[in-house]
Amino acid sequence: MVNYHQIIVSVSLVLVLLTKEGTSQLSDKLNVQNSCVSKTTCRECIQTKNCAWCLQPDFGDKPRCFQPSLTPFAGSCSEEWTWNPDNEQKIVFNRELTRAGSASGGSSASGGYEGSYSSSSSSSSSSSSSHSFGASGSYGASGSYGASGQQSIVQISPQRVGLKLRINEEHRLHMRYSQAEDYPVDLYYLMDLSKSMEDDKEKLSKLGDLLSDTMRNITNNFRLGFGSFVDKVLMPYVSTVPKKLVNPCEKCEAPYGFKNHMTLSTNTTLFSEEVRRAAVSGNLDAPEGGFDAIMQAVVCRNQIGWREQARRLLVFSTDAGFHYAGDGKLGGVVTPNDGHCHLDSRGLYTHSTLQDYPSISQVNLKVKQNAINVIFAVTSSQSKVYEKLSTHVEGSSSAILSEDSSNVVELVRDEYSKISSSVEMKDNATSAVKITYSSSCLGNGPPIQTNKCDGLKVGDVVSFTAEIVVTSCPQNEKDWNQIFQIYPVGINESLIVDLEMLCSCPCENPNHSGFEANSPKCKGFGSYKCGICECDEFHFGPNCECSVSDIHSEVSMSRQCRPDNTSVIDCNGRGTCVCGICECEKRPHPEEVISGKFCECDNFSCDRHNGLLCSGPDHGTCSCGECICQPGWIGDACDCRATNETCKPPGGGEICSGHGTCECGACRCDVTPDGRFSGRYCEKCPTCSGRCHELKDCVQCQMYKTGPLAESDLCTKTCTKFVPIEVDVVVADEEKDEHLCTFYDEDDCKFQFVYTDHVEDEQVDVRAKKTRECPPKVFMIGIVFGVIAFIVLIGLAILLLWKLLTTIHDRREFARFEKERMMAKWDTGENPIYKQATSTFKNPTYAGK
Repeated sequence: MVNYHQIIVSVSLVLVLLTKEGTSQLSDKLNVQNSCVSKTTCRECIQTKNCAWCLQPDFGDKPRCFQPSLTPFAGSCSEEWTWNPDNEQKIVFNRELTRAGSASGGSSASGGYEGSYSSSSSSSSSSSSSHSFGASGSYGASGSYGASGQQSIVQISPQRVGLKLRINEEHRLHMRYSQAEDYPVDLYYLMDLSKSMEDDKEKLSKLGDLLSDTMRNITNNFRLGFGSFVDKVLMPYVSTVPKKLVNPCEKCEAPYGFKNHMTLSTNTTLFSEEVRRAAVSGNLDAPEGGFDAIMQAVVCRNQIGWREQARRLLVFSTDAGFHYAGDGKLGGVVTPNDGHCHLDSRGLYTHSTLQDYPSISQVNLKVKQNAINVIFAVTSSQSKVYEKLSTHVEGSSSAILSEDSSNVVELVRDEYSKISSSVEMKDNATSAVKITYSSSCLGNGPPIQTNKCDGLKVGDVVSFTAEIVVTSCPQNEKDWNQIFQIYPVGINESLIVDLEMLCSCPCENPNHSGFEANSPKCKGFGSYKCGICECDEFHFGPNCECSVSDIHSEVSMSRQCRPDNTSVIDCNGRGTCVCGICECEKRPHPEEVISGKFCECDNFSCDRHNGLLCSGPDHGTCSCGECICQPGWIGDACDCRATNETCKPPGGGEICSGHGTCECGACRCDVTPDGRFSGRYCEKCPTCSGRCHELKDCVQCQMYKTGPLAESDLCTKTCTKFVPIEVDVVVADEEKDEHLCTFYDEDDCKFQFVYTDHVEDEQVDVRAKKTRECPPKVFMIGIVFGVIAFIVLIGLAILLLWKLLTTIHDRREFARFEKERMMAKWDTGENPIYKQATSTFKNPTYAGK
């Protein structure tokens, strides 16, 4: 049995592919001029920058998506039928900034809540990573915080806005920040209590009151807390020998992961006592379990006592490195850290041996969510490591702690001053939203692109501008409504933005008056929305008039849109085949038309001349790709005149003076061996020789007494038609038809003359230069002998120099030899092996008598 449903779906896919091929070609052409006209639905249209959609019924074949500032026929769609939404901003909650000296929030600039703005926002992905000040409404009706009874302090304004934004259209949101006086501060001191930090603990216990007094000079609302850490109680981090588990070192407590000794409190005496009573412990490896402690100190908000509205400082003090995610495998712990609080009633971390260390990104995420400023107070040996770590943890800083922590008070004061005197704006918007910040900070100059300002004091007001751009519409329509926050780093306040992305049109909603399901306008096979038909899967065409139920008739209809069997593209790729008939593309310019049974013709692709189609309407018109010329014009672009009258000289004569051809009503001059003709009518030939050679000999003998006629009386007999006129400078005047002649004679001298013919009396006027231009005489013999003499002299000089140098060298060698000979000593007594020669003489005639 034939499965008609599969056949129908197959045909639909074929048609979609063919339609997409033609549509892609159409889009490529239209995008060059106007990206709007290629959009076929209202949703696609308003997701394109600066585009508007026409809802008007019976709008014809013109593109419904248009750019009002560019499209010529935009005015044909009345304003009441045009859907072109603009970006909208509505301030929901705007309380005045708390100024210096005031502990209560000012009145709302708009009277509290401005209207009853209600955004149908859903919990998007941004809410899961939101700042701690979220949609829960930290700004309560009473505006109170803690137990102080004071109204909440406001440091950022406005506090909540609603935005409706189109895709890729910038919106500027202005906000202000001011540091309030006596802003609450919570400081939690998290200390490494391994054995190497024993002297630091003793020093800190003595400095508790001084630390409290120092911070109270900054703010009257200050609380202090204390916690400590060692490491996971597992090998190889600590020794698991039973004895070592009880007493890992002398005067040491049993090891532990993290312990909250003191919840945040104003009792500084208790802080010093808790630090003094806390015993140190010991571990084996150098790195500590500091990340476990930071995670618990950050996320255990109730146990630590972090207030909702306060600047939260976490001072992390250590003299060693840190373990991070993955190191737990060394001790057999493979469960990732879940980022939740796990403290028991004694304040001990219960999951130290059950979960791995947190990663740097996990620590950064929790620090951001809870708006905590971490101060890494570490010894100089670890400062480089923690400086790099602070660049990856938002709102953190690093400072060098002395070996015994004696400078901890100054360190906390200085780091708090750096933190409080700076403001850095960040956000938790999703990837579909791009936000850039600009501000002039405390200066009066133009704003620059920055999200951070330094050098602030209490009461200073800094203005920021956030440029918000929705870069794309998320695939899930629920994400078209989002809530994100813009917040100052380390401050538990934020500007909440209720964002509605304008990704669709109201007329696409079934509840809209412009929406008709199974509309008669669509032959009952589709929905009529936003002025067009959206057909079901079995029909197509502008009014859903074509069916794909019969595969044979569909193939036959497709063939009717092709000029022959060799073509595989419907309507020559410039139209859409609808029920066997080509519907040609519509051009952005209404005067440009594609026509023909197979969309093979147009009136805009003909040859152009000087940028004009067919040289303009006065010369010709374009029809099916060819120029139809007006009478009197010829050529591919109708740019040539059809007459030769314009090529004849004004006084009459041959076409182009007989030295050229007439093309397009203009002379194309000849190039001959004698020269090149020029001029409008080819009447000039500057390079032609003319009568120059004929007059040369006579001018030479009459003016300069040179040449072949100068040695006899032939000059007087032959040169009778003219007598040259002497001039200093020879210049030819072309308007008087004068010809300049230049020659070189047998002496290599240059001479010039100008002649003018008089046709009526066969006479000629000649003006010649008075003197010839001869090159200076060169005495070659003198030059040759001079060169020879110079070479000989150079040779003699070289020989003399060589002789002089050799003589000097020989004399120096001889003098050195004489000196060495005079200094030589031949004392034999100095040689221990020297023996005097013995000579024996015997006289043969001596008889002994």
